[in-house]
Amino acid sequence: MKHVPRILAILALSTAAAFAAPEIGKPAPDFSLKDASGKEVKLSDYKGKYVVLEWVNFGCPFVKKHYGSGNMQALQKDLTGKGAVWLSICSSAEGKQGFFPKGEVAAAVKENGSNATDYLIDASGEVGKLYGAVTTPEMFLINPEGELVYKGAIDSAASPDPATIKDATNYVKAAFEEASAGKPVSNPSTKSYGCSVKY
Repeated sequence: MKHVPRILAILALSTAAAFAAPEIGKPAPDFSLKDASGKEVKLSDYKGKYVVLEWVNFGCPFVKKHYGSGNMQALQKDLTGKGAVWLSICSSAEGKQGFFPKGEVAAAVKENGSNATDYLIDASGEVGKLYGAVTTPEMFLINPEGELVYKGAIDSAASPDPATIKDATNYVKAAFEEASAGKPVSNPSTKSYGCSVKY
């Protein structure tokens, strides 16, 4: 039994490694996922563009804060209008909150008024774990060279209350504006907030 603590420590380390997020300034891991129509989408297809990754679960109160207020859709429209690609990724496992059967995904995306470039299904959780995504929403910004330049929260108001949005600093918008102006991102990593990803 004396080896049990060591085994537990190894298990803890391997679990942490499974959720180890990619590093700022390093290449963002490539992935391939299917969207609601069954089309395969690869991150590497968008090299040469800014790409926003948004981990989403429409049942989460923190996600509802941003979609119910129109804040997320406005940000999606703003950044895609400036040439960015926006990929919403749902890593909810089948049967868990946020998961939709294949035939219901498109309706859910439409009902929530998403302006994302695409909504991708990651029911296995493989891509979420590859990126170390732990909350919804959780945001990543990748530059045209394929490097990660921002990861973390959408903004500075870690609350499900939509009233907090107006006074919050939008980290994703700030990161995009700085990076696209050729400046270093002043706040490249923040602590995300929201519901746990339903792996």
